Amino acid sequence: MPARRFVRTAVVAAAVALLSVTAAACGDAGGLEGAGATPTAVSPARLWPDLRPASSPAYAYDEGSTETVKGVAVPDDDIRKIDPVDVVRAEFAAHPSDYGSKGTYHATVDRMKECAPGGNRARCPLLKAYYRDLTGDGRADMTLGFRLYPTNQTAVRVYAVDKHRLVQVLADNDAILGVELAGRAVIVRSPAGITGYEYRTTWTWDPERRAMVFSRDEFLRTGRGRHSHAPSPSATAGVSPSASGTAGTSPSASVR
Repeated sequence: MPARRFVRTAVVAAAVALLSVTAAACGDAGGLEGAGATPTAVSPARLWPDLRPASSPAYAYDEGSTETVKGVAVPDDDIRKIDPVDVVRAEFAAHPSDYGSKGTYHATVDRMKECAPGGNRARCPLLKAYYRDLTGDGRADMTLGFRLYPTNQTAVRVYAVDKHRLVQVLADNDAILGVELAGRAVIVRSPAGITGYEYRTTWTWDPERRAMVFSRDEFLRTGRGRHSHAPSPSATAGVSPSASGTAGTSPSASVR
């Protein structure tokens, strides 16, 4: 039998044995007592069986995409030998509509100058890079995060080496409470517009698409002590290439 079922059966058996011993010790010859009637199981009800199924999605969900990073070599196929600053600047060059003088994130480009030696690190938008095998090929992949000024968003990027090339396998922009790497999944925590709740979006590696794909989106209660705010218009405008991601290893890396 499955391990989980075996554990549950063992626990039930142990509980029954314990109750039997307790009853005998107390001189109770009546045995176990019923807990009362249980609700009748109700099977799922299929609604509108004659409704014509939709043939295309109503909204453009991000189902996973990749992009080869141009102008950045991978020495010895070792992603750790790449300068993360070069990777971010390559994205600036590849997406002028986002990072140009009139782009949504134009201020990020100006502040990247502070990431150079001698710059003001407190103003550098680039966050620490983390390395972990997320694609299952036995080699480390790189997770990057950088702030998207002047909005309150943060970019989450995952890069892998494929055929001696650096390939971006996840691109996610969002207002962030924290990011976690759990196994081969990237979990992005974002504030909700309702106090005491947050969104958690999970991205996992899809070997067929060769990309990190959107696999789960949750709306979870976190407690009364948290205060969330609805994103400002500037935080939701011009999201590219997806609208839902700092990099971090477990337990988490938070951005405030």
